[in-house]
Amino acid sequence: MILSIVIVNYNVKYFLEQCLNSVFASTTEMGNGECIELEVFVVDNNSVDGSVAMVEDKFPQVRLIANTENVGFARANNQALQQSTGAYLLLLNPDTIVERDTFVKCVTFMQQHPDCGGLGVKMINGEGKFLKESKRGFPTPETSFYKISGLIKLFPRHKKIAAYYMGNLDENETNEIEILPGAYLMVGRTAYNQVGGLDESYFMYGEDIDFSWRIIQAGFKNYYLPSTRIVHYKGESTKKGSMNYVYTFYNAMAIFARKYFSGNNAKLYIALIKTAIWIRAAFSFVKRAVAKVAQPLVDFLVAFGGFALIKYVWAAYWAENVSYYPSVYMWVVIPFYILFMMLIGWLYGGYDKPIKLSRMIRGMGLGCLLLLAFYSLLDETQRYSRMVLVLGSLWSIVGVVVVRLPFLIKKKSNILLVGSHDETVRVERLIQRLDIKSGRVECYDVTTEVQKDRMTVQLKDMIHIYRITDVVFCGRDMQPQEIISQMASLRTTGVQYKIVPSDSDIIIGSNAISSYEDIFTVDLNTIDSPVNRRNKRIFDIISAGMLLCLSPVLFLFQKRKCNYFRDCWQVLVGKSTWVGYEGRRGVFRPCDMVLGRDVDEQRLNLRYTRNYKLGSDIIILWKNIFNI
Repeated sequence: MILSIVIVNYNVKYFLEQCLNSVFASTTEMGNGECIELEVFVVDNNSVDGSVAMVEDKFPQVRLIANTENVGFARANNQALQQSTGAYLLLLNPDTIVERDTFVKCVTFMQQHPDCGGLGVKMINGEGKFLKESKRGFPTPETSFYKISGLIKLFPRHKKIAAYYMGNLDENETNEIEILPGAYLMVGRTAYNQVGGLDESYFMYGEDIDFSWRIIQAGFKNYYLPSTRIVHYKGESTKKGSMNYVYTFYNAMAIFARKYFSGNNAKLYIALIKTAIWIRAAFSFVKRAVAKVAQPLVDFLVAFGGFALIKYVWAAYWAENVSYYPSVYMWVVIPFYILFMMLIGWLYGGYDKPIKLSRMIRGMGLGCLLLLAFYSLLDETQRYSRMVLVLGSLWSIVGVVVVRLPFLIKKKSNILLVGSHDETVRVERLIQRLDIKSGRVECYDVTTEVQKDRMTVQLKDMIHIYRITDVVFCGRDMQPQEIISQMASLRTTGVQYKIVPSDSDIIIGSNAISSYEDIFTVDLNTIDSPVNRRNKRIFDIISAGMLLCLSPVLFLFQKRKCNYFRDCWQVLVGKSTWVGYEGRRGVFRPCDMVLGRDVDEQRLNLRYTRNYKLGSDIIILWKNIFNI
């Protein structure tokens, strides 16, 4: 075995599929007639997005390791590295696309350079721009300060100030570097045997820096090879600015400092990193908090203003007394009405992205009906005004819709489809099915060599003439190397790039790894949608609480009494769910809906996750109420 490839995945199914397609489409024949024999490992860290099922279904040749918990990046890589047999080992991120000749060029280079312990390549992002992380220097306190302070941006090519990204080295020249990127890190078997695996003290972040430095300490060299490129969407599973990110990153850097620095240098480095990440986290937290609160706050103020006006007018018209209603009605009852309708709107997905007015209208409309039903049950002395409730609710619904309209009115995109005639027709229909707002849709056929040779020039002309905003590459008709070359060539045009993987009904956007809003899929009612995840969790909390309250009675009839309180508690606190599915621990399974019958469990699980209904959880729990 010449090359072992290890990919650690965590909830990025669509990118993993695209990555594996590019890996298996790569050339394996080298110039000397030797053929690269590949083995590919995918280590899944307990994903809940169907990644495991996708790999099993579409890539049976992959050696899959499905963890039942998130063991971290370093440990997951080590799981596969310990089983690998290749003369060369490659750590590859799932959010990457490799060129057709990437593996051949890298293996050839390492064979020609026996002193090469580790190798990285030129990386570009989803917009075709060069990623400085392709070549990095050792992060000393001094170089880290230049980066954190922003001085590196003022002097991007200074040997000392820009040492963090080794800015003095040309991005198009092969050079010796210090730190290799974890997104694409190739290491020779000899170096690996001396260095050992990744340090599992690092859960996430820092392990690539540590590993690269140990390769150098073992007497080898690390190289940067720009003659081949990969696309790296550069996403992170942990949101920067979250407390989890702060803790994980700080902990990683603290481990690194204690390991490689001593005395005052270690303390200075830790203090510098700690200050920087907490400042960044604070800004990010405030920004995200404002973004989350802004829309509900505007909705509340619009609704409250309408209610107040209607109350005033109705009091003046009906009671002929503007002070007819008590202050508690204005400051307690009306806010309760509004918050209740907004809550039901939230449960319906009215605050989820992408924004859909129908969700909020249905939710707040149902909230209004529930309030009217509750109102009719109140004592006569507690009924303030049915008319104010009805008119105020209607105002609230209309107001919320009007407030959202500016966000829904988007400039239509002019799209250029690049692929064969048949595939561009299919993708154009897919765009319509996905309800992507498009104006002009142009196509560029790549079925002949002449058209491929003239592609770059003609695409630039078409982008200019037709004012193209989005270029969509058809993965079935274009090799990853061709797509990457076009992305790099067109990076100055300002267009956005999207890729349709071969035989898939998804369109992946330029930087979609950071946001699922930029991944366009056929609208299935999947279990991992925000609405379904929220409703499932609310059901778990309410039902677990009720079962605990009813335990004095239900416990007597349980067939497995030792599990009752444990299961109820774990569901209540979120460690488990009543009905489990791929990657999510549960008390029961979808097949428990059909007790005593032989069923295809895998098929039933797939149907449960792809077309989720809350009623299924209710039925399963009801049928198994005495089997907890």
